[in-house]
Amino acid sequence: MAKPRLAVWKFASCDGCQLSLLDCEDELLAVAGAVDLAYFPEASSDMRPGPYDLSLVEGSITTTHDAERILEVRRQSRVVITIGACATAGGIQALRNFADVEEFTRAVYATPAYIKTLKTSTPIADHIHVDFELRGCPINKYQLLEVINAFLHGRKPLVRAHSVCVECKRKGTVCVTVARGEPCLGPVTHGGCGALCPSYHRGCFGCYGPKELPNTSSLAHWARTELGASEADIARLYHNFNAWSEPFRQEGQSHG
Repeated sequence: MAKPRLAVWKFASCDGCQLSLLDCEDELLAVAGAVDLAYFPEASSDMRPGPYDLSLVEGSITTTHDAERILEVRRQSRVVITIGACATAGGIQALRNFADVEEFTRAVYATPAYIKTLKTSTPIADHIHVDFELRGCPINKYQLLEVINAFLHGRKPLVRAHSVCVECKRKGTVCVTVARGEPCLGPVTHGGCGALCPSYHRGCFGCYGPKELPNTSSLAHWARTELGASEADIARLYHNFNAWSEPFRQEGQSHG
């Protein structure tokens, strides 16, 4: 019986989420045994044409070429899963969406006329139908293994929807906001990182994007009234790795 054919694609990104798959180490052998790794330029020079049963897509859409290429990925793939903040929310590069890209290119490049780029960095789901989004910057490799396993067996992935605060409680990590007065996006951010930053006495940066039904305005009010954060501080808090995700984008913009 033929193995399901897996493809891994890169768009505008740092490669970190693809490396999370390669970092699976022993588990990677099980993945390689369960699928036919037909297209993965990061890991192999053996790149075979589609169609593919499962495509993992890293990165955001930032050029007209990539906007066309992602359509071809969708046509060749039975299932498309986006992985990481770039693919699911436009990534850190989506900060360009709030500014003048032409001004940036004039300041950085000696010949800006050679730079062909869109004025926005947008998630994959803005361009094609996506079957599942796995968030994180980078993604959690164990969540990735669960998602791959789920789709190979025709079931729903078991990726819990709790906030980072739940992970802090489970680890016994003292709340950095209450104990240290640190601004923290933990209450409104999807879990998955194991509360990494709060474990080192730093507030959550929102790497895993907004949780389901986040109360961003309440957290912003707390930051302003209890921590003395300015409007600019609150805007910066929300405009980070997942700045273009709708809840964070709207809350950040409401504070200038």
